[in-house]
Amino acid sequence: MSAQPLVDVSDVHFGYGREPILRGVSLRVPRGSVVGIMGGSGCGKTTLLRLISGQLRPRQGAVRVAGQDVPSLDGEALYGLRRRMSMLFQFGALFTDLSVFDNVAFPLREHTSLPEAMVRDLVLMKLEAVGLRGAQALMPSELSGGMARRVALARAVVMDPMLVLYDEPFAGLDPIAMAVVGTLIRKLNDMLGATSIIVTHDVHESLQIVDYLYFLAGGRVAGEGAPESIRATPTPVVRQFVHGEIDGPVPYHYPAPGYAEDLGLAPARGDHRA
Repeated sequence: MSAQPLVDVSDVHFGYGREPILRGVSLRVPRGSVVGIMGGSGCGKTTLLRLISGQLRPRQGAVRVAGQDVPSLDGEALYGLRRRMSMLFQFGALFTDLSVFDNVAFPLREHTSLPEAMVRDLVLMKLEAVGLRGAQALMPSELSGGMARRVALARAVVMDPMLVLYDEPFAGLDPIAMAVVGTLIRKLNDMLGATSIIVTHDVHESLQIVDYLYFLAGGRVAGEGAPESIRATPTPVVRQFVHGEIDGPVPYHYPAPGYAEDLGLAPARGDHRA
């Protein structure tokens, strides 16, 4: 990995209330790369994105983006850093009362004082990049799921951010739309010279586009590596997830007494009657 990462998370601990979520997580994201974060539901993937973007502060450890210590930034400095970042939310989160064009234009109108003619050029450029310039006048309700996700992607990159955070970008998409979105994430990252972090459950599509992947389990990094090493990993919890194995460290059966005992065909454990 690069000696000078854009994102550097070091020994981060975090929890909600008394419940620990992250227990000493460390990861590095080199500039220009696409890095995946994978793991089961509730393992802290989205929490990690919120720590990187400054929405949450770690209980312990360091989170640095572009050399800045995110938890120590005041409101103005954090706002300035966030203007150089963007996020594609799960299911896109388009504004339902705005057209495709106005959804993509929103960050430019909100955060810059560019003339409307330039806003138009930039919006059309990004819509062309995702293949939806012809859909600029449509409303979100008129879009398919895949089209909506591509509009959200155009909005996420319209200000040419240095860092794009993706929270489950493939959720709910059919295989064709999934492949299109995955290809666009990789292509736009490389074209814009950006850096991308993708939180996802989708093993196949993610391993096609990421440069490096971290796997979270039990609040820790259980495995990491390039796609080929993750596919061949001997680590049981990572292997079970990547290959979709039914039983393993994540058990098929929920803990229960013996089946015969539950049916009343055997004495309960601790019952010493003859």
